[in-house]
Amino acid sequence: MWGPNDKKKDNPGDDENFTFLGKGVDFKGIVNFDGTVRIDGRLEGEIHTSGTLIVGDHAMIKGIISVGTLITSGKINGTICATEKVQILKPAVLIGDVKTPAISVEEGAHLHGMCEMGANKWVEDKSEGLENVHDLATHRGKVRVQELKS
Repeated sequence: MWGPNDKKKDNPGDDENFTFLGKGVDFKGIVNFDGTVRIDGRLEGEIHTSGTLIVGDHAMIKGIISVGTLITSGKINGTICATEKVQILKPAVLIGDVKTPAISVEEGAHLHGMCEMGANKWVEDKSEGLENVHDLATHRGKVRVQELKS
């Protein structure tokens, strides 16, 4: 028999949790997962995981998604917050707002909504040291006024 220290080492995915909601499954509510989640059915509500959410071709999700990584080729209508990245694969349709540090949209996939990728931080960081930058519109106005006086 197997002893407590005799774990199989041949499958590296054994250490990670994997949850699967198959095609034909309809779920409403708030779900919290650990590890990787694959959804091929319908879900309405909220999904929370620090791991990876995989949305299959036939899946339909409506609600709030909070994940580490989102990989979708299904239909999503909602708000997405990903701490690592979002991948939108063909033939996915994503309608809603996305907040993530990295996003990729494959040709043939559809995205309709706002995407925030930390631009506020970049603008704040880059605004320092711009004391010597002149406003071009103001400069053009002065030139035109001088031309009119001549």
